[in-house]
Amino acid sequence: MDLVNIGLVVAGLVVGFIVGMTGVGGGSLMTPILLWFGINPATAVGTDLLYAAITKSSGVLVHKKNDNIDWAITGWLTLGSVPAVALTLWFLSSLHSAPEAMNAIIKQALGFVLFATALAILFKKRLLDFAHKRAGGNYNPSGTRLNVLTVVTGLVLGTMVALTSIGAGALGTVALFILYPLLPTRRLVGTEIAHAVPLTLVAGLGHASMGNMDWHVLGYLLVGSLPGIYLGSHLTGRISDEVLRPCLATMLVLIGYKLVF
Repeated sequence: MDLVNIGLVVAGLVVGFIVGMTGVGGGSLMTPILLWFGINPATAVGTDLLYAAITKSSGVLVHKKNDNIDWAITGWLTLGSVPAVALTLWFLSSLHSAPEAMNAIIKQALGFVLFATALAILFKKRLLDFAHKRAGGNYNPSGTRLNVLTVVTGLVLGTMVALTSIGAGALGTVALFILYPLLPTRRLVGTEIAHAVPLTLVAGLGHASMGNMDWHVLGYLLVGSLPGIYLGSHLTGRISDEVLRPCLATMLVLIGYKLVF
């Protein structure tokens, strides 16, 4: 095993550990790391999507066992996200004859989504406070209106994930907190993970069909990520969230700035 392969295993281990401990940062960290390894943006996004689908599948099994998934919300999200993924992949495939244009679009989109993810992580508490205050007010959408908002949320997430592999975790969870402030946190997290698996799987297979996949890299990432997630999940709560969130947000802003500018 050469140094590059060892580096990929370590990257999978570190990202898996962070995701297991904080619940966010998978695509936000892995895709930029793959770019740093010299992998072109389209291949980095495609590889990370299947990486996410495989690693999060085990999370779905655990959350399903603990009844932490609202399948109705998952369905409404998927109704918006899967068509969005299909349309975004169709758009990218039209640029496939011009890989430089496709990589430029993905790189710019990746940078801006990193900024948005960093803000969502940094101001998570304020967003949650807003959601809880709104739950006690007069404005509390329900029924058809809430379902439509959920589908629109899925559409936005699907577009971002297909373009950048980022958004299903941090941004998706924050969006659900705002839409469903009275739903227990454990069910919101479980629901978002359940939605992320088919979303990243469809997007990942779409990218793979366009050749945006490195199976060799994927294998080495999974070797590191599976034990990393296991270790990180056992340390959840031992490191203050007040320390983790600013550090992760700062790192994402720096990476995003480098990609955009």
